[in-house]
Amino acid sequence: MSERYSRSFPKDLYRAEDVRAMDRYAIETVGIPGIELMRRAGASAFAALHERWPGARTLSAICGGGNNGGDAYVVARLAHEAGMDVRVYPVSPPANLKGDALAAYQDYRATGGEILDFIPADFEGAEVLVDGLLGTGLDRKVDGLYADVIRAVNRFSGRVMALDIPSGLHADTGSALGVAVKADLTVTFIGLKQGLFTGEGPEYTGEIVFADLGTPPEVRYSVEPSAMLLPPWERGLPARPRYAHKGHFGHVLVVGGDCGYSGAARMAAEAAARVGAGLISIATRKSHADSLNLTRPELMCHGVETTEDLRIPLERATVVAIGPGLGRSEWAKALLGTVLETDLPVVADADALNLLAESPRKRDNWTITPHPGEAARLLDSSSADIQKDRFSAVRDLQAKFGGVAVLKGSGSLVCGPDGLPYVCTAGNPGMASGGMGDVLTGVIAGLLAQRLDLFGAAALGVQLHAAAGDEAAKAGERGLLACDLMDPLRRLVNL
Repeated sequence: MSERYSRSFPKDLYRAEDVRAMDRYAIETVGIPGIELMRRAGASAFAALHERWPGARTLSAICGGGNNGGDAYVVARLAHEAGMDVRVYPVSPPANLKGDALAAYQDYRATGGEILDFIPADFEGAEVLVDGLLGTGLDRKVDGLYADVIRAVNRFSGRVMALDIPSGLHADTGSALGVAVKADLTVTFIGLKQGLFTGEGPEYTGEIVFADLGTPPEVRYSVEPSAMLLPPWERGLPARPRYAHKGHFGHVLVVGGDCGYSGAARMAAEAAARVGAGLISIATRKSHADSLNLTRPELMCHGVETTEDLRIPLERATVVAIGPGLGRSEWAKALLGTVLETDLPVVADADALNLLAESPRKRDNWTITPHPGEAARLLDSSSADIQKDRFSAVRDLQAKFGGVAVLKGSGSLVCGPDGLPYVCTAGNPGMASGGMGDVLTGVIAGLLAQRLDLFGAAALGVQLHAAAGDEAAKAGERGLLACDLMDPLRRLVNL
């Protein structure tokens, strides 16, 4: 898992409305006063700030008119009491404050804290800037004064800590609503918001710290999670019995590699081998079938020009991976149709998905692995719309096509028939290069061949692929190639 996220996180993720329901439950059922929760939130944030930047002596806080602003007033009060030089900029006039936020403001003023009656063009006089402008309830584009303030925050050259969520980021989707604060640290409360972990969310959150505010477990259990975090990759697959032979670990058939794209099928095949599949075959064009395995002779390559040519390799396979380098020709369409006539488990990627978009069908025993562009074609939408709400998109993909859907990208999502998305927080921008998806296809197929169930192979495959990318990126993200993942894949499955 990325170092930006704590390994001690709870795995449950929630929509903003769910967390508000948890907050009400804590107040109305458990009996914790709202102002006490606000004071705990501010104290947790101040403790995180002190731990992250122990030498900071100057702090500015931007306070909105709601409870997010109230949290910022608490942080400002604690910083003032600790002897820091504190400056508070209320975007909403304090006279308009109500309830717990008003009480937090009054607490700050009672300690002698000062209020500045203007929003500066920048905040260069402070080392740390606290974002308490907008909370999790935002659901429309930020404009006017609030947009100007967020732009000023993003010009700030010091450190930024966001309270609960960076202002301007949608808590449910992880999309920026026009403009959003780019934080170095986000301290989030009560329940983890799903939008922090996918789409644009990771670009804005910085390091994430979670504080449950001392609420009992019954608060978390009072609502159902809307998504889950995939656990970090910390151990490999179970040890093999001493009597094992290659037949115990399946036979993956990779179908693809049209002329000019043979490398895609080759990478998928080697990835399946590196995660432990017993046998690997490639069904590809005759023109390069004889040379495709020159640098990896363990791969069995078949020249396939007709659907009849494909039938013998299919009879020997236990899992099919189709799509890497497949193209969209009549040859490709015929091979895809033949594969889908079988009952074999299938991993479909790349051009198999583009062909599927032209002739949609539903299947229970396959995994589809689109990136946002392919997902847009599958759902007759646009990439921008997919990215605006990745959680809804992955659920729609699964509902329309069946099996397991994987929506690739920052914070890749995996969704099975129960409709609950799982989020992968590992991976890095260096993996935005050609061939990475082909490797993932092979990884999932290789795990399926070793008798993992459909969802387990997809979820573990996504996490393993991302973890291998993180290990390979230790030498640098820029210039990271898909084949650089092969050695890390082998090491990680043998932890």
